[in-house]
Amino acid sequence: VQLVESGGGLVQAGESLRLSCAASGFAFGDFSIGWYRQAPGKEREGVSCINNSDGKSYYKGSVKGRFTISSDYAKNTVYLQMNSLKPEDTAVYYCGAGWGVLSWTTEREYDYWGQGIQVTVSS
Repeated sequence: VQLVESGGGLVQAGESLRLSCAASGFAFGDFSIGWYRQAPGKEREGVSCINNSDGKSYYKGSVKGRFTISSDYAKNTVYLQMNSLKPEDTAVYYCGAGWGVLSWTTEREYDYWGQGIQVTVSS
């Protein structure tokens, strides 16, 4: 099983980034894929999640309307399009995969995790 994040970097406030989470080694269409982030000195928090089995997506309140999660089933990849980025979005972003996720904001519901990727938004 492998989850590989890409697309992070340094941007200015108001700009956009698209993160990718390339998955392999498990039944992608049966899993929920979540994006979490951890800022320095803070706990890891759920940002967004997509349930690949029914297509439903979920967002943390502060990113609704700015972030969009999507799945490409042909490429086994989940994307997180992040627009209108703010300095408070600065964090290491992780993608996780879980089967039968009932509470997408509960970290222990995810079975696999990527290594994380840095997103830095300057003011």
